[in-house]
Order: sequence, then structure tokens, then C-alpha cells
Amino acid sequence: MSELRTWLNQNSTLVYFLFAQAVALVGGGAWGLQYMVTLETRVAILETRGASYTISRLDKIDERLTVLEQQIKNNHTSIDRIVDVLTKELGRSPSTIPKP
Repeated sequence: MSELRTWLNQNSTLVYFLFAQAVALVGGGAWGLQYMVTLETRVAILETRGASYTISRLDKIDERLTVLEQQIKNNHTSIDRIVDVLTKELGRSPSTIPKP
């Protein structure tokens, strides 16, 4: 036992360094584990909440696209009607076109 104490007294710097290194490694490992758990928690939350959020957002986009498609269809119909009226009147003389 006295030899161990003598050796520790002679090599106390080495013992402190090794102890500090072990504490640093354990602390780094604990931080890494905590980071991985936090990351996994975030991924799990995104998988559960994010899926419904994404689906609802895509539904809203689909509704907007449907409205836009209806407006485009109405615009095409109006443009076609205007073009038909104007092309019919091209064949007439200006005196026969009714004035508003």
C-alpha cells in the first residue's frame, strides 16, 4: 500500500491528467448521447405532426389550384365568346353594326 502511495505522489500529475481526460470523455459521451436523443425526438415529432401539417397544406394548395383552374376556364370561355362576337362582326359593314 505504501508503494502505491509513493507511486501516486511521484506521478500525481499523470493521475490528475488521466482523471481529467476520463471526465472529459464521459462528459463528451453524455453530451453526444443527449444530442442524439434530442435529434431523435425532433425527428419523431416531425414525423407525427409534420405529416398531418403537410397533408393539410397540400389540401389547401389543391383547393387554390382548383379555384384557379375554374377561373382560367371561365376566362377562356369569355375570351372565346368575345373573339366569336368580334370575328362575326368583321364580315359586316360598319353601318350595319348596332351602336351601344
